Amino acid sequence: MLNYILYFLLTLFATSVGSLTGMGGGVIIKPIMDVMGDFSVQSIGLMASITVFSMAIVSILKQIKTKTKIPFDTAIPLAIGSVAGGIIGENVLKAIVDLLNVNAYVTVVQNIVLAILILCVFIYMKNKSKIKSKELKGIPVSLAVGIFLGFCSSFLGIGGGPINVALIIYLFSYSTKTATVCSLITILFAQISKLTTVALTTGFNEFDLSVTPVMVVAAIIGGFVGAYFNKKCTEKTVEKAFNLIQLVVLGLTIFNITRNLI
Repeated sequence: MLNYILYFLLTLFATSVGSLTGMGGGVIIKPIMDVMGDFSVQSIGLMASITVFSMAIVSILKQIKTKTKIPFDTAIPLAIGSVAGGIIGENVLKAIVDLLNVNAYVTVVQNIVLAILILCVFIYMKNKSKIKSKELKGIPVSLAVGIFLGFCSSFLGIGGGPINVALIIYLFSYSTKTATVCSLITILFAQISKLTTVALTTGFNEFDLSVTPVMVVAAIIGGFVGAYFNKKCTEKTVEKAFNLIQLVVLGLTIFNITRNLI
């Protein structure tokens, strides 16, 4: 029972912050579950995907209801690209799991890639006022970016996270809040592709998904909470929360890498 409460609180916090900042929640859930070590790499990734998927649906619907401006000309190609990227990412993850055949090694690979990406994003977000962003437009560019983000989302099991927001800000010159909405749409479609891939290949029976129902309930609540505060908070506050969570995640990834290598 205590375990269920713990995972409920973890997911509620992660998805509330994920919905607020556009990170998605998986970027917090995945490394913390790696630390806890209760499940295999693939089970953790799948539970994070199901949880983030639930949060993204609620959060996007809430954003639409509150008439948040969504640049669909960019968001839709991003979403379509993320579907293809999600399928590729899931297959690459499966290949690495089969190749290394040791849970700890796969965790190390995922956390090293995540740590590098988080560090790059943190440096960019702290200095983005000095870095001239691009103003890219067009379906081919958005599709390509979506494929990359979908791949990262599925392979790392994080739902997209800060990588989405930073890249969307840099490439398309959107504000943090607009990038947040685009990120959530991309996350939603990336998780659809991942879950569909699992359903059509291995199926869900070989994974331990015992705490998933509790996490989904928490994710739905978190989606509402995060979307509410995203509307209430200023651009600066959302950005501060975004940067703070990145530091927390970076610390978790470094801990996971060290623990699994020693």
